[in-house]
Amino acid sequence: MADHFGRPAGAKRKSGKKGASKGSGGKGRGRLEGRKNIPKAEDRPYHPAHKRKLAAQARAAQASAAAPKLRASLRLKEGHELVVGRNPVAEAVAAGVPYSRVFMVGALAHDERVISVARAASAAGVPIAEVSRAELDLLADGASHQGIALEMLPYEYVGARDLVERAQEHAERPGLIVALDAVTDPHNLGAAIRSASAFRADGVLITARRSASVNATVWKVSAGAVARVPVARETNLVLTLKELKKQGYFVVGLAGEADAVPIAHIPLADMPLVLVTGSEGAGLSRLVRETCDAIAAIPIASEMESLNAAVATGIALYQVDQLRSR
Repeated sequence: MADHFGRPAGAKRKSGKKGASKGSGGKGRGRLEGRKNIPKAEDRPYHPAHKRKLAAQARAAQASAAAPKLRASLRLKEGHELVVGRNPVAEAVAAGVPYSRVFMVGALAHDERVISVARAASAAGVPIAEVSRAELDLLADGASHQGIALEMLPYEYVGARDLVERAQEHAERPGLIVALDAVTDPHNLGAAIRSASAFRADGVLITARRSASVNATVWKVSAGAVARVPVARETNLVLTLKELKKQGYFVVGLAGEADAVPIAHIPLADMPLVLVTGSEGAGLSRLVRETCDAIAAIPIASEMESLNAAVATGIALYQVDQLRSR
C-alpha cells in the first residue's frame, strides 16, 4: 500500500537538508589542536613585533647600565637608620643621637649647618663619606636629603630590672617608672621620654611588639632626653608589671573613668610607682588594667573626650612630682 505521495506505507520523509554524517563533528579537531602552540607575534623572528621587543630590551639594558650604582661601602648596616636633611641632621647631632657616619655632597661645604655637623663628627672621630648627589639619592631612597645624611646607630635598650637598679641608686626619692601600653606613635614616645626626664623618672618601659621604638623621630621630639633617660623593652608588659610589683612597686594606670581617683589625690605617690599610660585609641588593655593596683584619672572639661597619651603622661608625672614634694 502506498501513501498519497506514492511512497510505500511506513516510509520516513527525508529532510531537504543534508545532515551531519556519523563522526563528522571531530573531523577538524586535529587542525584546531595544532593551533594552540602558535607563538605570540613578538616571539616570531619574522614579525615586526619581535623587532620592537628586541629594541625595547636593548633600551632597558642600556638604561640599566647607565644608572648610578651604590658603592658597597656606602650601604647601611643592618638595623641602622638614615636621617636626611640639613635641619634634621643638625638637630640629631645636637640632641646627641649616636651615629656612625655622615654622608655629604662636597658642594655643600659652605653651608653653616653642614659645617657644624662636619665639625661635630670630626671631634667625635666619626667618618665623613663624600658622595655624589646621585649616590645619596639611592641611599635615601628618594627622600629629600638636601645633600647630607647621617647613619644612626641602633638604640641600646635596657631591661626593667635595670630601671629598678637605677632607682636604687637614688635613695632620696622612691622609684618612678613610666610604662606605655601599646603606644605606637613615635612622637608620643619621644614626648613621654622628655616628660620622664623633666620629672625625674628612672626610665620608660615599652614592649617589643605593638609599640613605637626609639628612632630618629623619638630622639628629635625628646630634645635629647633619650640620652639621659633609659628605655627598657620587654616582651610581655603584664608579666613585667607583676615582677615589678614583687620588687615593691605599685602600679597606677591612667584612665578617664568618672569614678577613678583623681591623679592629684592618689595615696601611693610616696611609694615606688609604675605609671601606666594606655594606647592612643584604646587606652589601657584589659589585662594591664586588671594588673594595676589603682586607676587614676586626670579631670578635664566634659567637652573633651580624652587627652593625648603623651600629654596625659606629662600631667600625671607633674602631679606625682608635686605630691612627693610636699
